[in-house]
Amino acid sequence: MPAIRRWPSSPSFPNSVRFISATAHRNKTWGFIGLGQMGYNMAKNLYAKIPASDTMIIRDVNEAAATQFVAEAQETAHSGANAVQGRIEIAKNAREVAEKSTVMITSLPESKHVIEVYHSILKEGKLPELDEERLFIDTSTIDPVTSKDIANAIHSTKFGRFVDAPVSGGVVGARAGTLSFMFGASSQTEELLERVRGVLALMGKKAWHLGEPGAGVSGKLANNYMLAINNIATAEAMNLGIRWGLDPKNLADMINSSTGRCWPSEVNNPVPGVVETAPASRGYEGGFGVSLMNKDLRLALAAAESSNTPLVLGSSAREVYNAVEEAHRGKDFSVVYQWLKGKSKPQ
Repeated sequence: MPAIRRWPSSPSFPNSVRFISATAHRNKTWGFIGLGQMGYNMAKNLYAKIPASDTMIIRDVNEAAATQFVAEAQETAHSGANAVQGRIEIAKNAREVAEKSTVMITSLPESKHVIEVYHSILKEGKLPELDEERLFIDTSTIDPVTSKDIANAIHSTKFGRFVDAPVSGGVVGARAGTLSFMFGASSQTEELLERVRGVLALMGKKAWHLGEPGAGVSGKLANNYMLAINNIATAEAMNLGIRWGLDPKNLADMINSSTGRCWPSEVNNPVPGVVETAPASRGYEGGFGVSLMNKDLRLALAAAESSNTPLVLGSSAREVYNAVEEAHRGKDFSVVYQWLKGKSKPQ
C-alpha cells in the first residue's frame, strides 16, 4: 500500500477485496467513532433516522461517553411500538467497527487521531465481505495531506471508499441536525456522490461536493480562515463602537444591514446581550471552542505555506488566538472580544 505519512509502520495488505453487489440492502450496520461534543450529537441524529431494522455500532476512547450514548439513544430515538432493543452496540476498537459496518463515520479532534484510527483498521489486513462497498466518511477537520494519504490507502487496498466531509454549524447545528458538510470524493460515478449525500442528510441539511478526495478539508480550512479573521474584526469593530458611546445592539443591527454583515456579527456576536442565543450571552460557554479555532487556523496556515499561498493576515490572527486560548481556554472563540477589552482601558 502507499505510505501514509506519519504512520509508524507500513504493513502488507491484500491486493484486492471482492464486493458483492446487491439491489437491496437490509439490516445494515452503521459505525460511528468519536463521541465528542460534535460527534455525540451527530451520532444521535444518525441513530434516530436509520431504519429500525439496522444496527449502530459506536466507539470512543471515553467508555463513559459510549455508555451514556447507548442509554440516551435507546430512550429517545425510538419509543413505544417502534422500540427495538439491541440495535446499538459498543465496539472494543476501531477495527471491530470497520469489520461490521457498511458505512463508518469518524469525528475526531486532530490529524493524529484520524491516523491512529485508520492505521488500526488497515494494519490487520482484509476486511470481511459485505453486501455493498464500505463507505468511510471522516468528518474531522484535519490537514489535506493526511486526508489524501488516508484516502489513497483505503482505495489502493480496495477496503472501500473514503470521503472527507468536515462540517460547519458547530455544536448547535450538530444537536439540531442542521449541519452543512463540504466533502471530497471521487466524481467518477454519480451513484457514489448520491450515496454520500444520503448519509450526510441524516445528520445535516446541506452538502457540497467540492471535488476529489481532500477537497472537503481544503474547503473547510479556507472557510474557517475567513471565519477566524471576521471574528477578530467583529470584536474590534464592536469594541471600537462601544468605546465611542454607541449602543451595542443598535450598532450590531446597523452592521448586519450593511456591508459589514457576517456570521460572527449576525449570529455569533461577541458582545454579551446583543444576540441572546450566542455563546457570549451565556458566559461564552458552548459554541466553537477557541482551541478548535486556533487549530483550524494553524492547519490553514500550514496548507497555505505548502501551496506557496500568501495569507497576509494569518500570522497576526494566529498571535491573537494563541493569546486568547491561553487566557480563556475552553470558551467560545468569540471570547476574543473580552481579550480585546482587557488590552487597554477607556480613557
